[in-house]
Amino acid sequence: MVLQKSGRPHVLVMSEITVDGKLTLERGVSSKVLMEYMSHETEILLHRTRAECDAIMVGANTIRIDNSYLTVRHVEGKSPIRVIPSTMGNISLESNIFNPAAPTLIAVTSETPGERVDAIRSKGADVIYSGKDSIELPFLMKKLKDDYGVDRLMVEGGPTLIGRMLDDQLIDEFRLIHLPYIVGGEDTPSLVGGFHAGSVDEMIRLNLKNFYACGTNLVTEYDVKYR
Repeated sequence: MVLQKSGRPHVLVMSEITVDGKLTLERGVSSKVLMEYMSHETEILLHRTRAECDAIMVGANTIRIDNSYLTVRHVEGKSPIRVIPSTMGNISLESNIFNPAAPTLIAVTSETPGERVDAIRSKGADVIYSGKDSIELPFLMKKLKDDYGVDRLMVEGGPTLIGRMLDDQLIDEFRLIHLPYIVGGEDTPSLVGGFHAGSVDEMIRLNLKNFYACGTNLVTEYDVKYR
């Protein structure tokens, strides 16, 4: 299902990537290792972008690996709502997303055990049921828009979530921070996972709209053009 733009938030993906498109050194390793090589100016850009958005979303696996706070630091501004899709709600209750610095919303499926939902709610987070066997992202987008007033959503990964968002044509923009390094590795996570264009006609076109140096990093910005 393709959800019309008017019924969902505007979605911006922001991520750091190496020259060869990698997000980290190897599968299961935190992306924070590479983020240490972003310049301070680029780190400020990342946090300013967070402050400009109503909500920020990452996948449950990213939370397990990175254990990020997903809050605004380094700049003045309000931290966005933290949104985590998790098919079975199996997120550690000790995760940093449950700290009180910002609201947290966990999207689960109807198959999620009730005691797990209760435990999440006991940490002060909201729970949305979105799908039966897997998270229905278009429905989640509509709930964010209608029930939480989210007009602008920032997605910081990981590759599986970004791939599924592309499958459902839910991404409007990419803002990429290019790190001048090559990691390599056939199974090293790259920007997009899951989604695969089987032909030239199925490729998703990006329209370059801006590029600039930010400290020592190159930043590129694209609009997404679906066929």
